[in-house]
Parts: sequence; C-alpha cells; structure tokens
Amino acid sequence: MEEAVVDAHGTGLTEIAFVIVVAVTVGLGLMRLKQPPLVGFILAGVLLGPSGLEIISTSNENVTMLAEMGVLMLLFFIGMELSLKAFVASLKPAVQIAGGQLLAAMAISFGLMLISKATLAEAIILGFIIALSSTVVAMKVLEDLGELRAEPGRIAVAVLIAQDIAVVPMLIIASSLGGEEAVGWGVLVVKIAIAVAVLAALLWFLGRGPKLKPSFASAVENNVEILALGSLAFCFAAASLSGLLGLSPAYGAFIAGLVVGSSTLRSPVIHVVEPIQAILLVVFFLSIGLLIDLDYIIANWTLVLIASVFVIIAKSVVNVMLIRMAGLPHKTAVEAGLSMAQIGEFSFVLAAVAFASGAIGGDVYRLALAVTAVSLLVSPAWMIVMRQLEGEARFGYAEFRHALAELYGDRVERVEDVGVWLKTRGRAVRRALRRRKAARNSRGRARAKPAAEQTAPGE
Repeated sequence: MEEAVVDAHGTGLTEIAFVIVVAVTVGLGLMRLKQPPLVGFILAGVLLGPSGLEIISTSNENVTMLAEMGVLMLLFFIGMELSLKAFVASLKPAVQIAGGQLLAAMAISFGLMLISKATLAEAIILGFIIALSSTVVAMKVLEDLGELRAEPGRIAVAVLIAQDIAVVPMLIIASSLGGEEAVGWGVLVVKIAIAVAVLAALLWFLGRGPKLKPSFASAVENNVEILALGSLAFCFAAASLSGLLGLSPAYGAFIAGLVVGSSTLRSPVIHVVEPIQAILLVVFFLSIGLLIDLDYIIANWTLVLIASVFVIIAKSVVNVMLIRMAGLPHKTAVEAGLSMAQIGEFSFVLAAVAFASGAIGGDVYRLALAVTAVSLLVSPAWMIVMRQLEGEARFGYAEFRHALAELYGDRVERVEDVGVWLKTRGRAVRRALRRRKAARNSRGRARAKPAAEQTAPGE
C-alpha cells in the first residue's frame, strides 16, 4: 500500500516537472524569436493536452482551479497597477475608442448572424470576444518596440484598461444568457448598473483623496509572508463576495486590486505578489492550450484561417481609424492600433463561461477558441511586418517627392520620360533618400531617449 502511494506521488511529481520543463522551454524558444512567452505557454498546453501527448486532461480539476485563480490574480494585478490619474487623463479617448471597438465588433457578429444559423446570444458573445484585445501581448509588443512609455503605449494601455473594466459586465451577461429560461433582462441591467456605479464611485473616491493608509501598514510592509498571504486573502475574499452577490468573481478581484493600488502598501504588495501571479498566469495560458482542439482546426482549417485573417485585418483597420478619429497622430494610431489587433486572453474566459452556461454551442465555442489562439500567435509578427510596410510605404511616397524637390526643384515637373530620367539621376536621388532617412532615424532616437526615462503606465 505504501509503495503504491509512493509510486502515485512520484508519478504526479514527474508529470508536474515535465509540464513545467516543457512550458519553460517553449516559452524561452518563443522569447528567442522575439515573441511573448505566453504564446509558448499556449503552445505547451496544446502539446501536452488532449490534442497532443495527452499528459494533461481538460477535466483536471487542479489545473482548472489554478487557471481560475490566475484570471482573478490578473485582474487583481491590473487593478493594483492602474494609475488613476493617468487613466483619468486618457479616459475620454480611451472610452471613445473602446466603445467604438465594441460597436464595430457587434456589427461584425450580427452581420455573421444574418448569414448563418447563429443565435442572438451567440452573436452577442462573439461581439464581446472580438472586441477584446490582449493586454499582455499588446504591452509586450510595444515594450519591445520601445513605444510602451511613449504616446502609442499610453493610449493603448488606457484603451486596454477600459476593455479590462468592460470584461466585468461582459462576464455577467455571458453567464446570464444561457439556460432554457428566458433571460431576465431587467435583473441583468440592474446588476450591470450596480457594478458600473460602484466602480465609478470607487474610481472617483480613490482618485480624489490621498493614499489610503491602513492602521497595520507599518507592521506588515516589511513582512513578505504576511503581505503575500494577506493580499491573496483579500483578493479571493473580494472575489467570493462578488460571486455571492450575483456578480462576477473577477469584478471583486479587480475592485480589491484598485483598493490595494490606492494604498501605501501598493509597492510592497506588487513586489511580493508578482511572482505568484506569474506562476498562476503560466497555468492559465497552459489551460488555454488544453482547450484548443487541433482536430477541429485541421478539419475546418479553411474556416479558421479565413475567420482569423478577417478578424486581424478588421481590428487593425478599425483600431487605426478610431484612434485617428480621437484626434491622435497617424504614427500613434498605427502603432497603438496594430498592437491591439489580436483577440485577448479574457476572450477565452468569456467563451468558457458562455459555453458552460449554454449561451453558445460547441461549434461556435471551438471556432472562437481557435481564432483567438491564432490571433494571439501571429499578432506580434503581424505588428512588426505591418508597421514596417506602412512605414516604408509612407516614407517611399513622401520622402521621394522631397528628395526630388531637394535635388532638382521644379525641373522634375518638366521630365517627360520618367524611366530614362531615373536611370540617369537615380543614384543622386537614392543618396538624398538615404540622407533623409538617416536624419529621420537620428531624430527618432533622440525622441526615444527621454521617452525611455519616463515612468511606466500604471506606476
């Protein structure tokens, strides 16, 4: 009997060690390719899950529980890192852009409903899923490009925070649309109104007053164990209370993060909680990989490919247009818009909640997971390629004309045979183009240096 217990424990530890090694290895590999490591964690989940080596089951209760804790910790951390003053300063354009994203996503999903057999509930959930972008991926891409602390990073972070806040009512709606009984829209509206009102009042109160200073702050601020355990207890207690009141547990976790972030304990709590959050997030992204059905993707690869390409292109175009409409410069619109072209990690949570409640069917659920995963996987490469193409196209058009004017002035207008003229004068034009491009890069580095010295959003 004792030998059996030892063997069982040894087997379990071996599986855990193998899972961790695979996740770290794939994550490091993606980092070497200049991709966010979370993409590697998702791929590790696919490799280790039912579609791969079948080492981890989707019905594994321990993995599910840790993944749910990872979601709560992510919202708790977002709430703590949120700089209320910076967010309020960018509130108007952020709400305008996030609202426009939601309207555009709803237009797409309701258009799909008209040409398919999707239900009203499925159209609403798909609209929510498409509207959200990945906070983790967008911030990582902008950080790698050196734009996180510049204007593109500030507006993107503000929009992403607005989306994260919107996740709370979305989760409430997703869990309420399922079931055979008619949706109680009156009760649902009241729940959302209460959640939004409490959040708005809390933001107003915390933004106006000084930092909160708990009476026990001086006694615990240097005690790592108590800070870690107390923070986790506060986060999960708030999440449990929110769930008992009929709201989403994620809402309670976010509220708890806002309170801690507005206190004098913010910095030490972030320091001790960040490693715990990182571990739980790895499990969360692993669990996402477990949910991806490779058999479904292979059998329906044309549908998945078309849907993924359409969503990424549509989100890129809509994002750039909305940011430009908010009055921001072209460069800011392109870089911030492309960074949010993917579907976000919270879309997995929304899809899972909606599927569990019966709001969406199995095929819609698998398609949503597949498209979300593909968009996350290709988003960093899409951002880099499109940014380069857009920059080269803009440079090629505007700078070519400037170079011609610089060299030849109005004589260019009298050239009849452009092909012959380029052959004879092309070298001089190319030299002028190179000089202008070098000057532009020099100015960009000069602007990037002071921008890098600014504090990060949320600090």
